[in-house]
Amino acid sequence: MSTPSRTTDSADSRGHVGRHAISIRNLKKSFGSNEVLKDISLDIDQGEVVCVIGPSGSGKSTLLRCVNLLEQPTSGQIFVGDDEITDPDVDIDGVRRRIGMVFQSFNLFPHLTVLDNLTVAQTKVLRRSKSKAREAARHNLERVGMTHKESAFPAQLSGGQQQRVAIARSLSMDPELMLFDEPTSALDPELVGEVLAVMKSLAAEGMTMMIVTHEMAFAREVANRVVFMDGGFVVEQGPAAEVIGDPQEVRTKSFLHRVLNPMVIEADEVGDEGVRDIG
Repeated sequence: MSTPSRTTDSADSRGHVGRHAISIRNLKKSFGSNEVLKDISLDIDQGEVVCVIGPSGSGKSTLLRCVNLLEQPTSGQIFVGDDEITDPDVDIDGVRRRIGMVFQSFNLFPHLTVLDNLTVAQTKVLRRSKSKAREAARHNLERVGMTHKESAFPAQLSGGQQQRVAIARSLSMDPELMLFDEPTSALDPELVGEVLAVMKSLAAEGMTMMIVTHEMAFAREVANRVVFMDGGFVVEQGPAAEVIGDPQEVRTKSFLHRVLNPMVIEADEVGDEGVRDIG
């Protein structure tokens, strides 16, 4: 199960060639007796967009959180560029400064304005002057279409606007790559599009991104590669159009059938008393 049925070499579908931005080798992660990640090996090239899909509990978010050591792997190695972040002697804070992370929740400081939310880490972590921090903040607010809200407080923003501010905050730290953990899952459906549009623009700019998502249309359109996980394994990976449009593994086919056809009920899901609870 740990060997994918499709693989991509270092020259992806957009022609990106070079050293890996992220290299994961034989990664395992257990919580007590529960082994969540089972011997995961995966490479992401510079400038590549990789979407990780799969059912809840498959290990997607745990894998993402291991990449910047928010979760400590049980065994295996993770490299970000040339740095092994699983090395006990690594300067993990230094490596994390090169990684932007966007969560399901927005994690904005409620007592600070939008502009101040974007400048506080720049001045404290990057030691930028206040004027330089504001310059970077305004540039990134413009990138996500939120310049007009720089004086607003988070409570005055919609969920989609707060998530765009969270993305701008990460961008203001000048990351080499971005990690997104289901960034639209906490949003009302009508607000999802504005966040995905920002992520699409980042992909067009060449930002390296690893994205855990349930948005199949977005993954198919934007990702260079889709990785399907289930039960702690990488079951299948390959070009987005192929994995989503023509999956080879039975488990991938089953998952995508359910996701893409949520109202279709299979015969084996109907018993003597009607439709079983399949939630």
